[in-house]
Amino acid sequence: MNERKAVPGDDDPGTTTPRADGAGEIKTIAINTGGGDAPGLNAVIRAIVLSARRRGWSVVGIENGYGGLLPDDPGRVIPLGADEVRGITHRGGTILGTTNRSDPFAWPVRLPDGSIEARDRSGEIIESLREHGIDALIAIGGDGSLDLAHRLSKRGLPVVGVPKTIDNDLCGTSLTFGFLTAVATATDAIGKLHSTAESHRRVMVVEVMGRDAGWIALYSGLAGSADVILIPEIPFDIERVCDKIREREAAGREFSIVCVAEGATPAGGEMVMKTVPGGGTDDQERLGGLGDMVAHEIARRTGKETRSLTLGHLQRGGTPTSYDRVISLRFGAAAVRCVARGRFGTMVALDPPHVRAIPLGEALANLKLVPVDGDIVMTAQAIGVSLGD
Repeated sequence: MNERKAVPGDDDPGTTTPRADGAGEIKTIAINTGGGDAPGLNAVIRAIVLSARRRGWSVVGIENGYGGLLPDDPGRVIPLGADEVRGITHRGGTILGTTNRSDPFAWPVRLPDGSIEARDRSGEIIESLREHGIDALIAIGGDGSLDLAHRLSKRGLPVVGVPKTIDNDLCGTSLTFGFLTAVATATDAIGKLHSTAESHRRVMVVEVMGRDAGWIALYSGLAGSADVILIPEIPFDIERVCDKIREREAAGREFSIVCVAEGATPAGGEMVMKTVPGGGTDDQERLGGLGDMVAHEIARRTGKETRSLTLGHLQRGGTPTSYDRVISLRFGAAAVRCVARGRFGTMVALDPPHVRAIPLGEALANLKLVPVDGDIVMTAQAIGVSLGD
């Protein structure tokens, strides 16, 4: 990575800190969690609360994304102290709840006729933060949530971001917390499928998360000894996938494991979508279904009995790995240090061995995709894994 300016060191934990915008001392900070959940969220929250309280600050949590700041939303603003965060480092999910439908700039409002209208309520959000006496916000989220935080920052809200996504696709940070736990979950599933695939001489297709970036599929596929790995960065030819299966069959290996990222696409094709219940009468189009499609084509072209499994939200749940717990705690403590020094409009990022602060705009400039000429792809190719190209 490029050299970054390090997050400043810790101040005397018992002192308050002047705000960079000249509006007085930091006394109260808020935390919110947005987008999909990820293992490690609670560890970040715990580190923020304990680090901030050692400085003499109060901490509140905003429930339901930004929803807790609006009077017509079921969320709340709740105090967070040592008791509220005790024993949560190992817990999955988030004690504050999360949502991917709390865009302050396009807030869904149901009209009397039942239709939905998107309204800009960012001004209400900022005013509500002031009314609650909140001096700074630490926003924990992925690219979508941090983009909202960045836009609020441009409107004068003191914000520090913490990168959260199991997809590991945020630019500027070597890893995002939650990613390695998701990889461990997927690797465990792939490993368990080996025995049933070999017993029945089947092809097993495992679909994992990854809309634009194939990090989970590539890491878990390699770790789980998959024979074929399909990722969004490399469009695949289904016939090349079948060639790998036929090759194994000819060598006496009568089963195969195929790991596919949900966002992988056939050459010249598009992402596969499916309709899912959205609540009420609002069904939604969501990414998914590629595993079933690939399994169907393999069975049709090779005559092999083929099954598919979609891991879906299993990858988001469960206990974070020890690594994810530690990096989550480091991110939370570093975010508080950023607030202490008035380094707003930034995101904490891992640049081993350091955690550094980079501008939010820089962090969101591009998605971090798997480099197709990088070492990990070359490793897969060197050991005979087919990438479908």
